[in-house]
Amino acid sequence: MSELARLDAMIAEQEKLFLRRTGKSQEIRNECADVLPGGVASNWQDAPPGAVWISHGAGSRVIDVDGTSYVDLHGGFGVGLVGHAHPAIVAAVSDRVRKGTHFAQPTEDAIIVARELARRFGLPMWRFGNSGTEATMDAVHLMRVATGRMKIIKVEGTYHGHHDSVQVSVYPPAEQAGPPTRPNSVRHSKSVPPQIADLTIVVPFGDLDAVERVLAENPGEIAGMILEPVMMNIGLIPPPDGYLAGLRQVLHLHGAYLTFDEVKTGLAVAPGGATELWDVTPDLVCLAKALGGGVPCGAVGGTRELMGLIASGAYEQVGTFNGNPLTMAAARATLFEVLDADAYRRFARLRAIMTEGAAEILKRYELPGYVQAFGAKGAVIFHDRLRDYRDFLAYPDQWGHAHWLYQHNGGVFLPPWGKCEQWTISVQHSEDDARAFVSNLERLAQDLRES
Repeated sequence: MSELARLDAMIAEQEKLFLRRTGKSQEIRNECADVLPGGVASNWQDAPPGAVWISHGAGSRVIDVDGTSYVDLHGGFGVGLVGHAHPAIVAAVSDRVRKGTHFAQPTEDAIIVARELARRFGLPMWRFGNSGTEATMDAVHLMRVATGRMKIIKVEGTYHGHHDSVQVSVYPPAEQAGPPTRPNSVRHSKSVPPQIADLTIVVPFGDLDAVERVLAENPGEIAGMILEPVMMNIGLIPPPDGYLAGLRQVLHLHGAYLTFDEVKTGLAVAPGGATELWDVTPDLVCLAKALGGGVPCGAVGGTRELMGLIASGAYEQVGTFNGNPLTMAAARATLFEVLDADAYRRFARLRAIMTEGAAEILKRYELPGYVQAFGAKGAVIFHDRLRDYRDFLAYPDQWGHAHWLYQHNGGVFLPPWGKCEQWTISVQHSEDDARAFVSNLERLAQDLRES
């Protein structure tokens, strides 16, 4: 039996076990499908073989409606750097609730959070929203207003939220994607108008020459480029040496701007995100996820030139819940009481246990791949190389799905969708939590090699 065929057989066994263990979740899903499309609140929750309904979380753990407790390395797709019910977040939110949760007017915490983000990311001015989608939408709008140009550049295989301009070539099918060095701009669904998709030009990750070519072929038409400085829609891919600095230089040479989508990397890979870790400051940075400590949030920071367009009214950055007092209280506690120097030392210690342990297992059992991790984020890449979306397409799905099932059935909750996602460590995780991850990976390796 081939290795992939054996993985298919293991997946079938693990999916049966998963469905037996999560019976109550599956019952709830079926019962609510008349009011919740698909029986879930978001399509991302509809991961095979079934959605898991959560009862509550405490510390480093989540407990599902069947009563099963898991080490939570899902972290709400990267939100959970603080863990669950962290005392500092509980105190901040509880205090704010008693003082009122919404006024559609600013409160003082917004100033304190903005100044700290300016310090961490090196960009002087900030505005708040409610999600990463809103943050990247504002960034695209600002680049267009500043230049009067409508075209933008994005990387093939990246997700920047669900507004039309970036719902292009998120996970394009191979038969539609076009040549690797000149990818097609593929609408993510029929909801995206073709005319808007035509304004989004797609390039491979890490290919500076491709960006230069697009700029040369579209003179005076490109407003800017948006990218994840560490690509995290298809596993975890760091930027090649000099790539980020090169992008900033060539875009500016053509009168265009650079936006880092740090919704996943911001605060997670370093206190100042990838901006700090690679020492390249873009024109705009988008944040969300970890910033709110579990409360919905979004933020866009930028240069005085670009953010001045908001102050002048040239661009209206608006939203009833922007700077919501509850969000700002949680963000302030996250930045000042939780994600301090000790937190990042803890991330480094736990990351070392997971990466070193996983790498040793891959080598000992002769499994394909390697481990990639920065700060609180990491992933096992079951493939010889992962540089861009085309490498991702060549990487068999069975590895990531089997790994997710073995972790879940072994009491560790990773984000679903297998090879697409990364783990998230929280400040409340222990060394035993990290070792549980390694043990589950070894169980997968043993079962595969014993076949």
